[in-house]
Amino acid sequence: MSTQEFTQEAMTHPLPRAALVSRIDYLVGRARGRRVIHVGFVDTGCAEANMGSDTWLHAHLDRAATALVGIDVNEVGVKEAVDRGYEAYAIDCRDAVALRDAGIEPGQLVIAGEVIEHLDDPGSFLAGLHNLTGPGGEMVITTPNITGLFNTFAALANREINHPDHVVMFTWQTLTTMARRHGWEPVETAMYVPSVKFEGRGLSGRVLGWAGRLAVALERLMGRLGRPYFCDGMIVVFRSVR
Repeated sequence: MSTQEFTQEAMTHPLPRAALVSRIDYLVGRARGRRVIHVGFVDTGCAEANMGSDTWLHAHLDRAATALVGIDVNEVGVKEAVDRGYEAYAIDCRDAVALRDAGIEPGQLVIAGEVIEHLDDPGSFLAGLHNLTGPGGEMVITTPNITGLFNTFAALANREINHPDHVVMFTWQTLTTMARRHGWEPVETAMYVPSVKFEGRGLSGRVLGWAGRLAVALERLMGRLGRPYFCDGMIVVFRSVR
């Protein structure tokens, strides 16, 4: 078997400048005055918590966008949204035929928030989003950042912090490399500190809670000091190059 050797320079990647932002405020700002397609809008598993704390991104986008379309594979969640007056479709975005048959007008902005880390084949998903993006449009991916501090500190309690349905996590370099392979070029990056409750019982639970609060404080501090890639949330804006 042949092997390929790389120099240290080839394996060391400079990171772009990235502001520390509020995730919802940032996405609402990009959506303002635009036709937006929100992929994964149901936020399965978090819908009830989002409603109770006014953190359901789709509702915030609805107040800013000139038109808003929700797409999700959760048929129950889509039906509930339609019943409440939203335009929404239960479609797998990798299915170009289903998207075409639905007659969805492409968006000026496609937001796929906290979706890609749940997928077995994120490359096919990225390729499929071209079907939803109009000429000159943008795609925004938000996803956990593997270089964030949460899991570094959780390891002090022999724990890992992760959604039980996550199957992959990205760095900035691996996400943008995959996106480039599927016709997307990064144009802007921002980072954010997720809102997480740290609760637990016993010694390990108390250690985890302490570590989580410390990680949040340090992430915010490092972001303000110009080291945002310690933060656990990543936002990358792309443009299509197809």
